[in-house]
Amino acid sequence: MTEDSRVLDARYYMPAFGRTMKVVRGAGSRVWDDQGREYIDCVAGIAVCSTGHCHPAVVEAICDQARRLIHCSNLYYVPNQAELAEKLVGITGLSKAFFSNSGAEANEGAIKLARVRTGREKFVAFVHGFHGRTCGSLAVTHKPAIREPFEPLSPACTFVDYGDLDALAEVVDKDTAGVFVEPIQGEAGVLIPPDDFFRGIRDICDDAGALMIVDEVQTGMGRTGKWLAIQHTGVAPDIVTLAKGLASGFPIGALVAREGLEFGKSEHGSTFAGGPLACAAALATIGVIEEVLPDVPAKGERFMKGLSSHNPRGRGLMIGISVGDRCPEVQRICAENGVLVNCAADGNLRLIPPLVITDEEIDTAVGVINAALD
Repeated sequence: MTEDSRVLDARYYMPAFGRTMKVVRGAGSRVWDDQGREYIDCVAGIAVCSTGHCHPAVVEAICDQARRLIHCSNLYYVPNQAELAEKLVGITGLSKAFFSNSGAEANEGAIKLARVRTGREKFVAFVHGFHGRTCGSLAVTHKPAIREPFEPLSPACTFVDYGDLDALAEVVDKDTAGVFVEPIQGEAGVLIPPDDFFRGIRDICDDAGALMIVDEVQTGMGRTGKWLAIQHTGVAPDIVTLAKGLASGFPIGALVAREGLEFGKSEHGSTFAGGPLACAAALATIGVIEEVLPDVPAKGERFMKGLSSHNPRGRGLMIGISVGDRCPEVQRICAENGVLVNCAADGNLRLIPPLVITDEEIDTAVGVINAALD
């Protein structure tokens, strides 16, 4: 990173992030910094660049749409919007979609939809869960360090241990609008509960008349080897939220809901959400994922096998390794040797590379990561 960039950043940008390098170019599963150094990217914009960096099909779709219409108000029918909604309904098996600009906004929308359709105000979520940093999504996010400075928050939310169905059954009642859950807790370090946990959530929600809201912002769009991680369990949620991998880095989020759950006129809205460019990028991204999705489970297995001496846990191309206090050091050593990895919460190394990563790149990354861990 050039000194000019550091000075400008320090002077003019709020110091909400800690960072040491500047990425200026990307192609496929590789990126380059401003010093010309090349890296295999196992962070992918935090599970965002699902089709890799600057996939030609996505670039072409964005450029083609930009030449015709960049923005159109939702006062009118928006190019690509209904087509993308149709795709997401098919992918999720649900009924109707609504778009946003981010995962946090998608979860805000889910909160509003659950409240307006159930007439209830309370929510339940899980310890170590992460659903966003806006005030509404932060209310259902557990991490005290980022939540408590902004309390009191709304809606009211009770947190129970991830995987504890008995505790969940005790707090979900006739006043509960919805239960927020991640199929795999990503920010917590790739924590995977048993599949029967989700059947239990479904049953508890049904008994109380509460909605099961599945946050697939990080796990969705093929990340785990299926379109949705919840699809590994056979459980059908009431609402699914999506974002990160949906448009290969172009900002977009979505909530998709079952039959009978939808916003009425003027109950929700957004100026930029579901715009022509975002929807074009998402449609192109889905087209690429359709081609590579069958290979994701084998790629994940290759990663897991290569890292087996360090007891990895994962599903598809979403892998976590418990490292402890050495995690920042491991992250640094990997970067010095040309592989970008990420430290999630509690000393957990998180690997969430592009779905298009090659076997050769996996093997190279595995070698660097093993060496750093050892």
